[in-house]
Amino acid sequence: MATFALIIVPVAAVLAGVAKLTKNPKVIHSVHEVCGVPMDKVPMLAGLEIAGGVGAVLGLWIKPLGVAALIGLALYFVGATVAHLRVKDMKGIAPALLLAVLAVVAAVLRVSA
Repeated sequence: MATFALIIVPVAAVLAGVAKLTKNPKVIHSVHEVCGVPMDKVPMLAGLEIAGGVGAVLGLWIKPLGVAALIGLALYFVGATVAHLRVKDMKGIAPALLLAVLAVVAAVLRVSA
């Protein structure tokens, strides 16, 4: 589980960030049209996801960076879960909540390693 969480969280974060930056229609629909995030804020969200993903990978060698990045990603995905809950978007909750939980698990495992 530890290796899975340490791999899937940064990969998912970077892919989600790239999807936002490239304006993937499904992602933009979910973020902007469903959750109501203004389009001028989408690149910032993408940057946070990419930075968190890169930080989590670098954290394999620099432990404090990895822990900080994973905590940041956990908070980001908790926020995404809340955003989907706020608009009662039940389809969008599961991926965000799963990634939040995996990021917390990865951070705890990284701290204890």
